[in-house]
Amino acid sequence: MRKPIIAGNWKMHKTLGEAESFFDSVKGRLPDAEKADTVVCASAPFLASLAARTGEGTPSVGAQTMHEEEKGAYTGEVSPVMLTDLGVRYVIIGHSERREFFNETDDSVNRKTKAAFIHGLIPIICVGESLEERESEKTADKISGQVRAAFEGIGAENAAGAVIAYEPIWAIGTGKTATSEMANEACAEIRSTIAELYGQETAEQVRIQYGGSVKPENIAELLAQPDIDGALVGGASLEPESFIALAEAAGHE
Repeated sequence: MRKPIIAGNWKMHKTLGEAESFFDSVKGRLPDAEKADTVVCASAPFLASLAARTGEGTPSVGAQTMHEEEKGAYTGEVSPVMLTDLGVRYVIIGHSERREFFNETDDSVNRKTKAAFIHGLIPIICVGESLEERESEKTADKISGQVRAAFEGIGAENAAGAVIAYEPIWAIGTGKTATSEMANEACAEIRSTIAELYGQETAEQVRIQYGGSVKPENIAELLAQPDIDGALVGGASLEPESFIALAEAAGHE
């Protein structure tokens, strides 16, 4: 039985004070860690303060991206060494907005995924298709190709600990959401691809999230699907009560 995982992707929102207030508001009100994992992926300037606030009853802290190198002349970037030094546990890799606006590629996703494993970070690897690809019935080929590229050269032991987030690009921040059946079909394709790469045992360990206009009103239906193990949540993760509701739904699975 895979443990559900709810991860909030705050994107470029909140001030430090607002981020700290959020953590104070949810502390002690989330499901037991044995029932569900909860993560908040905040902006880089907030990571140190939020990581210092983590403990029993709080979410883990994740970064929204990172550079693959440990150090170097990469102005403005954050390294995996910096993240682990702060106590960050998760990192989002290859989000569609990073791919669209900041030139992330399948190759860079692979390099960053390898770096995450080397430094003990849990990668949340994002894959997903555009509306055009969905309408052209290319969803399976697109997401399977992205998964294969992300895990190139990565061993089964590391792969088993990864989180993969299926986020159809057409459903991110649009108010549109895939039906639970559509979402599960894509997540099942991802799991099948992992099975082809590593075997069924590893595939059964990998946790796969759905992301795309997830909110308290639709989370239970999504989590009821056999291949959906959680959600990567945008706007609905910004308010404490909404985040708690999402986490509680996962904790009841």
